Amino acid sequence: MSNLESSVAPLTLNRTDLRGRTLTLAELKKAVPRTAQSTVTTAENAVAGIIADVRQRGHAALAELAQKFDGVTQEHPRVPAAALAQALESLDPAVRAALEESIARAKAFAQAQKPADVDFPVANGAVVSSHWIPVRRVGLYVPGGLAAYPSSVIMNVVPALAAGVGSVALASPPQKEFGGLPDLTVLAAAALLGIDEVYAMGGAQAIAAFAYGIAAGTTASGGGEALEPVDVVTGPGNIFVATAKRLVKGVVGIDSEAGATEIAVLADHTANPVFVAADLISQAEHDPNAASVLITTSTALANAVEVELGRQVALTAHRERVETALAGVQSGIVLVDDLAQGVAVCNAYAAEHLEVVTENAAAVAARITNAGAIFVGDYSPVSLGDYCAGSNHVLPTSGTAAFSSGLNVTTFLRAVQVINYNKDALAQVAEHVITLSKAEGLPAHGDAVAVRFS
Repeated sequence: MSNLESSVAPLTLNRTDLRGRTLTLAELKKAVPRTAQSTVTTAENAVAGIIADVRQRGHAALAELAQKFDGVTQEHPRVPAAALAQALESLDPAVRAALEESIARAKAFAQAQKPADVDFPVANGAVVSSHWIPVRRVGLYVPGGLAAYPSSVIMNVVPALAAGVGSVALASPPQKEFGGLPDLTVLAAAALLGIDEVYAMGGAQAIAAFAYGIAAGTTASGGGEALEPVDVVTGPGNIFVATAKRLVKGVVGIDSEAGATEIAVLADHTANPVFVAADLISQAEHDPNAASVLITTSTALANAVEVELGRQVALTAHRERVETALAGVQSGIVLVDDLAQGVAVCNAYAAEHLEVVTENAAAVAARITNAGAIFVGDYSPVSLGDYCAGSNHVLPTSGTAAFSSGLNVTTFLRAVQVINYNKDALAQVAEHVITLSKAEGLPAHGDAVAVRFS
């Protein structure tokens, strides 16, 4: 270690000490680091206004919002086919090779996820089936701004195609440096996957456009062809994107509230502080609102990680962004008595990404019930899942992993039940149907069966 590195001060994180305390689930949920509620409320108010504006004024609103938030003048958001082709042609060969490897692994896992149809003979002449049918059309969101995310193109598109979705539209924010187009690597990834309906739209306005559709407009009113509404919206984004998805849920389906990224690391005294610090930084560089949380049984490890954070943050490319994220109320260190309490804290926190770096890590990971994705051991860092593990990195945040799943093939499928009884099979249960309909005070239900045997 150089003299410069040895003189770097530790980067001190907020600490929550739960040792010696027995907390209920509700108390644990209050104790773990979270984004301030005032931030969420502010986002909801702003996003509701944007959605209403896009619904009412369509292309004109999109053009004004592109100027306001992205600094670009936009007549229409649709990306020309020639721009997609040019982006792919100009793609760095090494980046293309990396994207192709990521696509291959994601495709293999997506195909393995596809559920089988079920045709179950309940009785002689009575078959109940569950058939998986893809949704008609999807809108896929790929974030931009602080970074480019061609990997998110893969994570959105691959499971949608594996599910058999016939109409796929993709949106990503316009960039001034690319003449109002989305990032060129994002466009290249879309072209590589055969997606030709791409829009230069960002933030909550993109989610609103997908959910409600946009009528064709003239140049004077903002311009552009019609954008047909979708059935499902997926993709990660900042707090405004996640909030928009929550507000349009019910109009369309969504994958989950995949907002500002978060990582939790459950570690004991055996964990390598160099690795832990690097992984906390890797997610903090996404966004000043990113959450990086260490849950540990070891004060010595916590101290060592803070020393490593001080050293590594000083050397990282996005130092200011990382320091802001690590200093925020959403990040910190949680000290626990033992791994049992650590597991309870993890399940209460319900992290988007959870790393388990402990003795018998696989066995400890098996006790986790709430997480978007679980990374086991020293050599399964979150960065692997972000790019080339074969898993999907579009995952639920802000505790929603307690009831939501990461993006996968079934996000784009519906299980439709099919009931096929013949007359004899219906006769076997006719009296039961009639009895239950009377018990519920709905005798016409029973009459609909009885009439078939009059």
